[in-house]
Amino acid sequence: MDLLIVIILCLLGIFLILVEIFLIPGITVTAVLGGLFTVGGIYYAFSHLGATAGFVTLILTLLIIGIAFVYLVKSKALDTIALKTNINSTVASKEPLSISEGDKGISLSRLNPIGKVKVNNIVIEGKSIGDFIDENTEIEVVKVKPTQLIVKTK
Repeated sequence: MDLLIVIILCLLGIFLILVEIFLIPGITVTAVLGGLFTVGGIYYAFSHLGATAGFVTLILTLLIIGIAFVYLVKSKALDTIALKTNINSTVASKEPLSISEGDKGISLSRLNPIGKVKVNNIVIEGKSIGDFIDENTEIEVVKVKPTQLIVKTK
């Protein structure tokens, strides 16, 4: 009966660890439970079956995790659930901005040092080159970048 408990705990732990690695992003309850079940199974083997059985359980558990990991990485088993979407868009607009250096505008939010500004009826991210700029302050464009403007107070 003790051997069955060790096998069930270790296999459940291995399964949860592999699910965590390949299916669930981040460290979640699954990873914690997988680690606890695996360590619990190994501890149970050491305490109830002896040191030899404990070391055999430890080595077999590590081997099974390693072999399963390598198999799942190299096989096409996970291709059916893998995300394969290509992103073809960019952050920068393909249309040139109708804003040039020296244009005047207004800050829509506090530039601390980055916030929203409105220049030539275009709302875009602005970055202050000096001090912080409060909301509804007149600004002047110093430099134009594809996704933001470098501005200063007028």
